[in-house]
Amino acid sequence: MQYARFGKSGLEVSRICFGCMSFGEVMEERPWVLGLDEGRPLFRRAWEAGINFFDTANVYAAGTSEEITGAILKELAPRDEIVLATKVFFPMRPGPNGRGLSRKAILSEIDNSLKRLDTDYVDLYQIHRFDPFTPVEETMEALDEVVKSGKALHIGASSMYAWQFAKMQHAAEMNGWTRFASMQNQLSLVYREEEREMLPLCRDQGVAVIPWSPLGGGKLTRPWGTETKRNTTDRHNKGMYERTEGNAPAVVAAVEQVAKARGRSMAEVALAWVLQVKGVTSPIVGVSRMGHLDDAIAAVDLTLDAEEIAALEAPYETFMVKGF
Repeated sequence: MQYARFGKSGLEVSRICFGCMSFGEVMEERPWVLGLDEGRPLFRRAWEAGINFFDTANVYAAGTSEEITGAILKELAPRDEIVLATKVFFPMRPGPNGRGLSRKAILSEIDNSLKRLDTDYVDLYQIHRFDPFTPVEETMEALDEVVKSGKALHIGASSMYAWQFAKMQHAAEMNGWTRFASMQNQLSLVYREEEREMLPLCRDQGVAVIPWSPLGGGKLTRPWGTETKRNTTDRHNKGMYERTEGNAPAVVAAVEQVAKARGRSMAEVALAWVLQVKGVTSPIVGVSRMGHLDDAIAAVDLTLDAEEIAALEAPYETFMVKGF
């Protein structure tokens, strides 16, 4: 496994981040998630391969992803050897103040996450989206308090417009509060819109980039049109990844062609492309089978040449920003 500095911080993370959305109690909208016993071998394989970075969220499987993640990681290694990340924003209960980035929501949800994870702190606490209803000063001051209290070592943001991210960073800088160390945004061969503004901003500011869905929700791992349990049962997955914007079918075909020529899996090729994008720190890879994890680990050492990169990028057609 290779490792990288986390933006401007001294933190070191594996080039692959183990995404934990695949774990939790089975729910109607996500019947494909795995439980505690099913998850153990995957977490262990990741750890033994050198992956030290694990990402979850309070909203995944209504909090049970955090519970499973925390339980398994305690079995694997001492807490100080693990880099653990979680998120806040989406609804955790009905009614007022059950979601968003208000001071009340943040200070409540960090405690709830720590309880479920069974830990005193997280290494990275991220806002899952931008909250247009809460002043950015309120959000950034609350996040600063989370860091100052020792409940998080760093803070990060996720998908939003570049101007929103810049506005939040500016508020923190002007008031002497903790700035975001990372941006978790969508990036893959079938979604490259972040190349316009967000990626250049992060490179300029020294912000770590930890892309979600680097395999396009799985569509880049198999020939176009292949059905799986997840893409036929997960409403979120179907809505985002079965569309053809960006000339996606042709992009997938290009990945298949390069993979066949190299004798590698499509997943390895697609992930290797993300890893070579300038400024990317650690793509977040969700796994539900051992083969998914093996492909991710192998991709770290796969170097694509200029001709292969050009072939992979050529079919893409730009479209409207998604994923917010």
